[in-house]
Amino acid sequence: EKEGHGKIEGVVLDLRNNPGGLLNQAVKIADRFISSGLIVSIKGRDDGDNIVFRAKKSKTIVEYPLVVLANAGSASASEIVAGAIQDHHRGVIMGSPTFGKGSVQTIIPLSDGSGLRLTTALYYTPSGRSIQAEGIKPDIEIDPLALLSRSKEKKIKKIPFIKEKDLKHHLEGVNNGKSTASQAAGKAGAAKKVDPLVERAIEILKGAKILGKELK
Repeated sequence: EKEGHGKIEGVVLDLRNNPGGLLNQAVKIADRFISSGLIVSIKGRDDGDNIVFRAKKSKTIVEYPLVVLANAGSASASEIVAGAIQDHHRGVIMGSPTFGKGSVQTIIPLSDGSGLRLTTALYYTPSGRSIQAEGIKPDIEIDPLALLSRSKEKKIKKIPFIKEKDLKHHLEGVNNGKSTASQAAGKAGAAKKVDPLVERAIEILKGAKILGKELK
């Protein structure tokens, strides 16, 4: 909060179309909103290779009401953040199911100068859900094209999203057995002036203020 700007009454964390980044940065961002407990775990074939990352009270900011926006373009590190916030009931995840990139790859150099990319582990949310091929399912699932149709925008550019489970030879998830790739990829739209999903998120935050409750 900055002097002269008043009290912050809610936060909208927009992770849409965020393809991810460094693991340590994802942990740091999640730690800003979660005061204690597990953020993410990495599990390999051998128990000795397992790693866990936990939140620290000293890293947490004031617990504002929180809405996280996600879609099929949200992958990897952004899914770690969304999954941690969802499992800790720290905020509401809103939008469409995420990409499903929850595997850890290790690059092994070969003698001829090429390299071998080997999947060595999987990312798991605090509750033990595997992100791989499953992604994060929003608490409030909203079709972005349906929202845009209500925003009175006549021209909507449809952008197909390819998810992890749609890729050829993708690594299967472990939550619900073998995952099947869908023929139809998810779709998302973009409005020039109005972002209806952000407007919906703000409505949720306003509702939390009226009720005098935080979304956690």
